[in-house]
Amino acid sequence: MMMQLSKMIAVISLMFSSASLVHAAITAELVAIVDNMEDADSRLIADYYQKKRNIPLHNIIKINMPAGVNSIDEKKFESIYRQVLERTPDTVQYYVLAWSKPYKVACMSVTSAFTFGFDRSYCAQGCKPTRMSSYYNSDSNLPSDELQIRPSMMLAGSSLQQVYEMIDRGVAADGSQPDATAYLMSTSDKARNVRSRRYRVIKELLSEQIDIEQVDSDILENKDDVMFYFTGLKKVRSIESNRYLPGAIADHLTSSGGNLFGGRQMSLLRWLDAGATASYGTVVEPCAFTQKFPNPGIVIERYTNGESLIEAYWKSVAWPGQGVFVGEAMASPYAVQ
Repeated sequence: MMMQLSKMIAVISLMFSSASLVHAAITAELVAIVDNMEDADSRLIADYYQKKRNIPLHNIIKINMPAGVNSIDEKKFESIYRQVLERTPDTVQYYVLAWSKPYKVACMSVTSAFTFGFDRSYCAQGCKPTRMSSYYNSDSNLPSDELQIRPSMMLAGSSLQQVYEMIDRGVAADGSQPDATAYLMSTSDKARNVRSRRYRVIKELLSEQIDIEQVDSDILENKDDVMFYFTGLKKVRSIESNRYLPGAIADHLTSSGGNLFGGRQMSLLRWLDAGATASYGTVVEPCAFTQKFPNPGIVIERYTNGESLIEAYWKSVAWPGQGVFVGEAMASPYAVQ
């Protein structure tokens, strides 16, 4: 048994060891805001984010896209995407999408569609793998230049005010070097608790970087130092009882957490309502492939080593085609200022 554990630690050590020890936060020149002119809230969000993050005005890309719908089709998206590419300055490495709907493009999430372009190899019907992201656990600092992709994240929320507050938390996070804890929840839901098998090794390897608590429970309550919260349930109770530090990342492994509005399972937006700065969920049935969800060890290791939120979170998902990323992309609580 000890031999098996040692081998597991060695393998996961190799998986984590590629991350740099000190990482500078991404700069405003590397980020473009995509603004939907058909959506009044999108225009307000884009303006607010541009001012808060000092994004160059020429990095604001205005598009006309159907507003207020959960999904758009492949043909409509490809027309919009071509225009975005034509208007994107060469320096831009990341997209921030300033809207809450649509969050899906046919069989892909909207963040993956803007990252890779629409590509059905990132989709799956039923319990099947999808194409792997070239960005997964990479050391790329310039993904457009080096990998020909632009990782994307939505500025989405249950209300306009909630999006503003999420942005403010991300800005406040920068360089804060918080005294924080990562909570790894092992739940009673066997189908959705599949990430828990990694927890022991994650704690073994990363406890010197941040306090890590492995909790055998469906509920975490009244904690005041949450930087990471990873769990696996259809719905997570009592999340509003906790205090999420600026820059906090929280998500629950389930089938449709990326269905932002409606559905029988909890939307990832509930994490943002509770005070988290970013979350992730799938928009198409993923089945319980851990590769389609964030790897907590990679997120924790890269974020605490100073990578920005969009870098650390995106690099933690091997098969991200069906998953949507929502949050303040530039938050960097552990970056050296």
